[in-house]
Amino acid sequence: MENFLAIEIWNGRTVADLISPEYLLGLAGNIVGAVAILIVGFMLARFFRRRVVRLAQKHENLDQTLFNFLSNIVWYAVVALTILIVLNTFGVQTASLIAVFGAAGLAIGLALQGTLSNVAAGVMIVFFRPIKLGDFVSINGEMGTVMNINLNFTELATVDNVQVIVPNSQVWGNTITNYSVYDQRRAEWIFGVSYGSNLQLAEQTIRETIMADPRSLAEPEPFIQVNNLGDFSVDFLVRVWVARPEYFAYQADMKRKVKEALDVAGVEIPFPTQTMIRAE
Repeated sequence: MENFLAIEIWNGRTVADLISPEYLLGLAGNIVGAVAILIVGFMLARFFRRRVVRLAQKHENLDQTLFNFLSNIVWYAVVALTILIVLNTFGVQTASLIAVFGAAGLAIGLALQGTLSNVAAGVMIVFFRPIKLGDFVSINGEMGTVMNINLNFTELATVDNVQVIVPNSQVWGNTITNYSVYDQRRAEWIFGVSYGSNLQLAEQTIRETIMADPRSLAEPEPFIQVNNLGDFSVDFLVRVWVARPEYFAYQADMKRKVKEALDVAGVEIPFPTQTMIRAE
C-alpha cells in the first residue's frame, strides 16, 4: 500500500499527495474559483457584446452589420481569455497549449482552404462594406436585396422573393453592382417614331409628358434627342433622372404615358412590316 501511495502520478505529485486533505481542499477551492471565473467571464462577454450592439443602435449612421460582427469578436475574445484564466488556476501551462492549438489550427486551415477563403472574404466585406443590409445589388449574376451578411456567405432575396446564398469568396472576388448607394438614378428609354412624323412635335410631346410627372428631376438636365435613324423609325434617346426608390415604377409608367401621349398627338409609332410579292 505504501508503495502504491508513493507512485508519482502527475507533475511530481504522488498518489498520497493527490488524496491528501490539503490537496483535495485546494482542488475544491480551485474548482469553485474556476466556476466563479467562468460565470463572471460569460457575464462580461454578454455585457460587452450588448454594449457594442447598442452603440450601433443609438447611431443610425453606423453600420449594423459591422457592429454585429464586432460584437461576436468581443464575445469570443472574452470567452477565450476566461478559459485561459481558468486553465491557469489548475496549473496548466497555457503557453504550450496555445502552441498546440496553433499547430492544430494550421492543419485544419490547410484542410479547409475553401471555407477559410469565405471567412477571409467575409471579414473584408464587413470591414470595407461594399454592400450592407437592405442594399439592392447584383453579384456574380445574381440580383436581389441583401438580407444577411455573415462570415461564410451573403444572403440575397430576389425581386420575386427567392432566397439566394452567395459564398463570400464569390462576393468579394467579383464585380459588385450596388443600386442603393446613390440617391438618384438615371432612367433611359428609346422611343421610335415614323419617318413621316413631325419630329419637333414628337420631341415636345415626349418632353412635356415626362417632365409633367412629379417624379422627374429637372437637375441634372434631361436629355431628349434623336440619336438614331433606324430601318423603320427615327429613334429618340431619352434620359431623365429620378429618385432611386422611384426608379422601377417610374421607368415603367413613362413608357405607357409617352405611348398614349404620342397617340393623342397623332405621332405614329412604327413597327416592322413585310410586303409579300407573289410572282406571276
